[in-house]
Amino acid sequence: MKILEAKNITFGYGEKQVLNNINLSVEEADFIGIIGPNGSGKTTLLKMLCRGLKPGAGNVFFKGQDIFKLDTGFVAKNIAMVPQDETIIFPFTVFEIVMMGRSPYIKRFSWEGKEDVDIVNSAMKLADISRFKDRNIDELSSGERQRVFIARALAQMPKVLLLDEPTSHLDINHQYDILELVKKLNENVKITVIMISHDINLASKYCKKLVLLKKGRIYTEGTAKKVVTRKIIKDVYGVNVNLIKGNVLL
Repeated sequence: MKILEAKNITFGYGEKQVLNNINLSVEEADFIGIIGPNGSGKTTLLKMLCRGLKPGAGNVFFKGQDIFKLDTGFVAKNIAMVPQDETIIFPFTVFEIVMMGRSPYIKRFSWEGKEDVDIVNSAMKLADISRFKDRNIDELSSGERQRVFIARALAQMPKVLLLDEPTSHLDINHQYDILELVKKLNENVKITVIMISHDINLASKYCKKLVLLKKGRIYTEGTAKKVVTRKIIKDVYGVNVNLIKGNVLL
């Protein structure tokens, strides 16, 4: 069943066209990787899928409904986004940050209830950060912080999880650590995942489907075997690569 769908999406900043006639269909429990050169429109597309930006033309649908006609709280309960390079100014504890994910469920001027606390504790357990719950966010490593932000998204209890470069600035151990967590959420909890990645190797390894953007258009999409070929990488990135075991670039 389709859970998200973009139809004929076009978007620009002033006279600069960023996305051109994007059509994307996302099935429930999909794990989709959006790849492409810098400036190809990846983050702009992701923001539209969670109603962060409105297209100049075209529509985005959540389970067949126009996402821009849905209640803001409803969208927040169903679609969660973990942005790239998020900065937390104040020294909130891990528990406090994850509790922020319950905002769509807590009425204004009200405190969180037992159910909210239970859900936050479950989200922290899923993300394997329970041992950090009373520590300040600024005391954690980059990999640990990324897990906190994913746990906050999980506390929203979303059907769809959007990730913008979740492994950027992480060493290879933390990269695999984060993506193994996301894979577990996709396979065991059945959360639909749409992830932007600059790392074609990691995207090929973890994503069920790749969507390759070039200059604001979908150049091709499909399995890693279909998308990651020498010819396509040359055409889109302008570099020559060797393929090892089908998907690893050198």
